[in-house]
Amino acid sequence: MNLILMGLPGAGKGTQAERIVDKYGVPHISTGDMFRAAIKEGTDLGLKAKAFMDEGALVPDEVTIGIVRERLSQDDCQNGFLLDGFPRTVAQASALNDMLEELGRQLDHVLYIKVPREDLFKRLTGRWICPTCGATYHEIYNPPKVQGKCDKDGSDLIQREDDKPATVDKRLEVNLEQTKPLVDFYEAKGYLRNIDGQQEINSVFQDIDSLLQGSK
Repeated sequence: MNLILMGLPGAGKGTQAERIVDKYGVPHISTGDMFRAAIKEGTDLGLKAKAFMDEGALVPDEVTIGIVRERLSQDDCQNGFLLDGFPRTVAQASALNDMLEELGRQLDHVLYIKVPREDLFKRLTGRWICPTCGATYHEIYNPPKVQGKCDKDGSDLIQREDDKPATVDKRLEVNLEQTKPLVDFYEAKGYLRNIDGQQEINSVFQDIDSLLQGSK
């Protein structure tokens, strides 16, 4: 089963990826993991990617696509894969389609975990952390017993910079702009499967599982 997992920050992709991998035994392949592995193994493309990353530059599409090709050609991907974080652009998506065709394979589903932006905003901005013990809380889903205080040691809770409202708002805006063309691309190709991410975690996975069972 060849799958792509998509969703905006806070949609719960990580949790669902773990469950898909556990049940179906396909490797979870994220862009970051692929880059790290290629760099560690010292492949030509890994070294090229490292040169761009060391300069703080974006890794060009041709290098990224080459690394993806190398990863999907490995033995553990013969029975399928779960791609996460790739493709990020329509150009990458087109290249992936061409690559899979050359490998004699095709996508089965693009799973898009949909959650309204206002809900994502609440999820992401509600997180608070204890600077002393590292315990994490959420205003809605896991509030501390005393507002603003750690249950374990009574320290004042803090909010990380990337969980602050202005940062979250910008992050969601950028991700929405990046995601929409891909959603449109895969919808037009007939691969897109919208998953209701507003449900409880187990219900989200039940929907994914039912879809995947139906396509086996």
